Amino acid sequence: MLTVQEVSKSYGGRTLFENVTTTFDAGRRYGLTGANGAGKSTFMKILAGEIEPDTGQVTYPPTARMSVLHQDHDRYADDRVRDVVIMGNRRLYDALVEKEELLASGAMDDATGMRLGELEVVIAEENGYDAEPEAEQILEGLGIPKALHERPMRALDPGLRVRVLLAQALFGNPDILLLDEPTNDLDIDSIRWLEGFLERFGGVLVVISHDRHFLNTVCTDTADVDYENIIVYPGAYDDMLRQKVQYRAQVERQNAAKQKKIAQLQDFIRRFGANAKKASQAQSRRRQLEKIELAELKRSNIQRPFIRFEPRTQSGRLVLEAKNLSKSFDDQTVLSNVSFTLTRGDKMAVVGPNGIGKSTLCKIVAGELEPDRGAVRLGHEVSVGYMPQIHAEGLGDDLDKNAHEWLHQWDDKVTVQEVRGLLGRMLFPSQEAEKPVKVLSGGETVRLLLSKLTLLGPNLLVLDEPTNHLDLESIRALTEALVQFPGTLVLVSHDQALIGEVATCILELRGEAGFDFFPGPYDDFLAKTGRAARTA
Repeated sequence: MLTVQEVSKSYGGRTLFENVTTTFDAGRRYGLTGANGAGKSTFMKILAGEIEPDTGQVTYPPTARMSVLHQDHDRYADDRVRDVVIMGNRRLYDALVEKEELLASGAMDDATGMRLGELEVVIAEENGYDAEPEAEQILEGLGIPKALHERPMRALDPGLRVRVLLAQALFGNPDILLLDEPTNDLDIDSIRWLEGFLERFGGVLVVISHDRHFLNTVCTDTADVDYENIIVYPGAYDDMLRQKVQYRAQVERQNAAKQKKIAQLQDFIRRFGANAKKASQAQSRRRQLEKIELAELKRSNIQRPFIRFEPRTQSGRLVLEAKNLSKSFDDQTVLSNVSFTLTRGDKMAVVGPNGIGKSTLCKIVAGELEPDRGAVRLGHEVSVGYMPQIHAEGLGDDLDKNAHEWLHQWDDKVTVQEVRGLLGRMLFPSQEAEKPVKVLSGGETVRLLLSKLTLLGPNLLVLDEPTNHLDLESIRALTEALVQFPGTLVLVSHDQALIGEVATCILELRGEAGFDFFPGPYDDFLAKTGRAARTA
């Protein structure tokens, strides 16, 4: 059990949460949700003991082992990948290292023998004889092949190093597991493996994620950071949303009824307060008035952008024809004879492991990259809007311009008021729209790039990981906008909920093995390939 007692935290005069008291119980899996900047990561760091709250305390049993997902992979640059994972149980790892050093020393005196015996006890208590197989199983589940387990961390690309740190957090069956955005840099197959792993976890799990499907699949409860408070709701993310709306509406109705009663009492007191015959009745009304308390309704942190993609022109029926697309980098084939055809209204999700060529395909379709072989042919009146995975590529070189100036340059026919109105709908109030593009946060940058697509009105959208850095409300708004989009879509995303709601067909890339085009929705694709959809 993890206990939170009257915890408060503020930054720069702004209260994130105040007097939070709750418990996180073993066997329960809690999603920690809230808008960007609401204080989720701050609260997670308080739970982990990395920062102190302004008031209150966090406690858990002294024998409980806490494991936290860290991002400091550079500190392990010279350590073997498998060893980094086993370091997730520090007591076990230190015992294994000391045992190895004592055996290597060749000393066989009584003190050494006694110490080796003590270390054997620790290793047995921590299930150390199964440590290497367990570490390898977790690594392979997260998409790190066995050939890399003996390599030093510095030999892995940054995305794989993050996966190793996730494996480290999962290792050794901790009592308390704290995960901040564990699905970052994971492909869909690895996310699905992680979902299964966490569903079997028996300790206390607290997880932050912007992946709605992941939260709905994994979580038994949801701790929502909003209204300067943290409220724990039973059920996963979608369950929490329903309860939150119902509770807010109930309190508003109760306040409205109380305000009506207050008005009636005040009216009676005003009319008869000076009347001697009704003085006692007026006094009774005053006492009733004093007892009525309105529930405090603090302002929500939740803000939702208004996203609409409306093509300026309609394309012909044939939108896109790709024939035998092939592409290699440094003798590694990422696309091999990929062919598909999209007609108006098709919405194709491109799936496959990381590094398989999904972003490369997007660049080829958008005309940003030439294939080694094959060709892409666009249909009549097709206009392409492209959002790259690396946002800096989408921003270009005009980083000193403010958001308003940057957006206006793409269509000088629109008025200043129209541009500001669009930015306002995308959660850029006038002050925020004056910030230089180079200082925008990740979420702000994504919303600015989406604003450009809204402004230009293309009828073929090519979106590469558009949900990166967006909070859950913004992802829901984007999902609805793509469902309603009357044009054609090529989408790369690891967000299974987004793919499931939007895609009408699936292109699975398989590297040198080619591809599979499935003309149906994502759930049917999973069923066809033997990977039935996981649901909460």
